[in-house]
Amino acid sequence: MTRSFTFALIGVCAFALSATPLSAKAAPAAKTTTKESATPPGTEKLNVGETPEQALANGDGVAAIVNDTVITDYDLRQRVALYIATSNAHPTPEAMKQIREQVLRQLETERIQLLEAQKNKITVSAADVDKSIDNILKENHLTLEQLTAVLAKSNVALATMRSQIASQVAWSKTVQDQYGDRVDVKPEDVDAEMRRLAEGRDKPHFLVAEIFQSVDNPEDDAKVLKSMQEMEEQLRSGASFGELARQFSQNPTAASGGDLGVVVQGQLPKELDEAVSQMRPGSLSQPIRSTGGYYILLLRARQEGEGTKVADPVRPVNEHPTSLPLDRILLPVGPTPKKDLLDRVTAFANELRTHILSCDGLAEAVKKMKGVVYMPLGNMRLADLSPQIQQALAQTHAGETTAPFQSPAGVELFVRCDKGPPPPQSAFKMPSRDDIEEQLFEQRMAVLSRQYLRDLRRDADIEKPGQPLGPRKSSDASQE
Repeated sequence: MTRSFTFALIGVCAFALSATPLSAKAAPAAKTTTKESATPPGTEKLNVGETPEQALANGDGVAAIVNDTVITDYDLRQRVALYIATSNAHPTPEAMKQIREQVLRQLETERIQLLEAQKNKITVSAADVDKSIDNILKENHLTLEQLTAVLAKSNVALATMRSQIASQVAWSKTVQDQYGDRVDVKPEDVDAEMRRLAEGRDKPHFLVAEIFQSVDNPEDDAKVLKSMQEMEEQLRSGASFGELARQFSQNPTAASGGDLGVVVQGQLPKELDEAVSQMRPGSLSQPIRSTGGYYILLLRARQEGEGTKVADPVRPVNEHPTSLPLDRILLPVGPTPKKDLLDRVTAFANELRTHILSCDGLAEAVKKMKGVVYMPLGNMRLADLSPQIQQALAQTHAGETTAPFQSPAGVELFVRCDKGPPPPQSAFKMPSRDDIEEQLFEQRMAVLSRQYLRDLRRDADIEKPGQPLGPRKSSDASQE
């Protein structure tokens, strides 16, 4: 079987991008930059940065110097803005400081990776990047012009996104070039993994994702914990788990948005196993101290053991209540919005609906979303509600959220705050040999990639001058 190791490229979640049309007017698209237009046809320019001398001549402030190439303050500002625009994060000023440090470290890592790709004569085609952009557009139901306008609203040039994607593709190709022929998953390796899964077939199985940050020195424990608590707050406010994992997790699973795959009860370290065993599908853990550092876990799904009878969920006897505790979410677009705006806001509402598991913590999460109005209604007599709302609620069960519907006020969702039954759980199904073989290959390549990068970082010369070389000529994306 021929395989290629490909990192999960930047995933601009629909939850973030679809939110921006709630503003009355989109910002104009950023102009194509001089640097981008100079890219040779068919080849995506790998931006390995200016030299300190070039930065000085251009009036660029210096955020860091990596192996004699500069990461400018402009580069850093653009990437922080890109992260905010694509992750649906709503950071406090204090959290922004931490995000800036984390993004700078990521930029340093990418610069090291790009220099290594350049050394190995790795090139990235414009088609590689265009394919990733196309996937982003399809997932978010956007045109290229709309995406460019969304980014421009946050003062982010499209070239910044293209540069990040090109960096990821270049590193993926570099790792594949170095190790692709050396990783051999033998049939006995697959047999061993299948035996391990078979032995645990009667235990619960969990589909888990992780964010991990190491504690290299005991004195760093409090600092790392604070960083993870800030990430937890962002996640509970609607930030994309996969995007935070890709940006900031220090385990090889970061390449796939933190996905650990299926784990059997008892397979994880004790403190992680105990936490995940008590979690509901879709829920998030607090930072957990374990071997090497702190983890935040996301339980995507739970499968009961093969020998466990999976019962149908028990619904309350009273399926036709006369009153209900309700929360209301309004996306105010006016009584007669344009069709494209209505479609995008409705798509956002549908995505938002999938993230609402209950009314618990809903107020805190929604109030940080720009353009979204949250109203706790308390216990409401259904007869006092409009026929439209009654009809929407009639399609729901306890604890569920209505499908979005349009009213004169905008696009609305109603959340039932009465407690519903636990979500149905499916029985475990053994993956195929091909699935296991591919998973083992990806895991080994990810470990080798991390070792490769660790060695490159160890040998890299990274400086943080802390002083700008001179004032930037312009911070506007269209001038870069």
